[in-house]
Amino acid sequence: MGRRRPRTGEDWELLARACTTLLERLPELVDEHLRELHEFEPAYGRIVPYDQHWQEAHAAMRIGIEMISAPRNSPRRDLEHAEETGRRRAEQGLPVELMVHAYRHAGHLVWEALIEGATAAPAQLATLMQSATIVWSAVDAQADTASEAYRATERELRRRTDEQLQALLDALLQGQRSPEVVARASAGLDLPEQGRYAVVVLRCDRREASEAFHRRVQGSGARFLWRMGADCEVGVVSLAEGTGLDALAELLEGRCPGPGGISPVVVGLAELGRARRLAELALRTCPPDSRQIVRLDRRMAGALVVGQPELAGLLVTDVLGGLLELDPPDRAILLETLDVWLDCEGSAGRAAGRLYCHRNTVFNRLRRLEQLTSRSLSRPRDLTEMTLALDAFRLTLAG
Repeated sequence: MGRRRPRTGEDWELLARACTTLLERLPELVDEHLRELHEFEPAYGRIVPYDQHWQEAHAAMRIGIEMISAPRNSPRRDLEHAEETGRRRAEQGLPVELMVHAYRHAGHLVWEALIEGATAAPAQLATLMQSATIVWSAVDAQADTASEAYRATERELRRRTDEQLQALLDALLQGQRSPEVVARASAGLDLPEQGRYAVVVLRCDRREASEAFHRRVQGSGARFLWRMGADCEVGVVSLAEGTGLDALAELLEGRCPGPGGISPVVVGLAELGRARRLAELALRTCPPDSRQIVRLDRRMAGALVVGQPELAGLLVTDVLGGLLELDPPDRAILLETLDVWLDCEGSAGRAAGRLYCHRNTVFNRLRRLEQLTSRSLSRPRDLTEMTLALDAFRLTLAG
């Protein structure tokens, strides 16, 4: 509880005798201390076993009383004990304010008992009153030390818990489907095992990130959990009933750094690994300079191409073989014309407007493409091959 600063040797002897007498009453004081604590807040009894609490309180009060009359340079055993208690209470889950209350209450009991024992001896009472500031400063120091240790332990426990939960989420994203992992992740992350989920994968450069975007994409109907990878961020999205990919894409658009891919909706935490792979596949359909965040269900043709790079190379060679022999600028103009014409749903007039040329120029370029590829854009099968070959060239070769 404190270290005395006696003015004379006689003062020290009086204080030491008072402390020795008080130690004889210590079991009685501990009983009273715990009884009043439990009356004040029953949580003490629910969280800390009574026998353990009694032994710990007995040790703390004994050490505190001994420190009152200890020499000035004695080791601060009371603070060492307070630090240990703070760590233990954090691990037990006792609220910090209840721990501090227990320290204050013990200090009051000890001080009142000292005063009570000195009422018949005026000299001893005067010595005690001179020590009051020291005693209560020591009680404050013990409470502060215990609180600091409590908060440090609480931070460490929270960090360990966060790391464990992140490891569980990573395991799910890597494709683990065991019931144990799913159940632990569901409980720890507060996510339903059979909920509706999507995964978002964003390719982002940390050097360019000037502001965290996570808080900007939280919206009603969607809860996000983000994990940072080496060159991307992965978001697990818990979707409320009635919230679909249209709402998710709208929420992400303009708020997240692109490019990115969105998986289809999957049911259950056990499907997050598959959803992550599909989101990565959607991301791979984005050209290198793209900033879009795209849905896999809107990029199926491109996903087929990037998912089979060997076949994509064969498709490019077979369909675009003659085109590949042109000079790069000439080849780029023809491929751009085909790309814009497809985006304009086969309208040469609209394509001409976007390309800043005459519609006849568009027709001439398309006819030249047909000659070089030996395919007709008016035949559905040929058009499909041309479209896939264009995606393959852009996504697997040209980039």
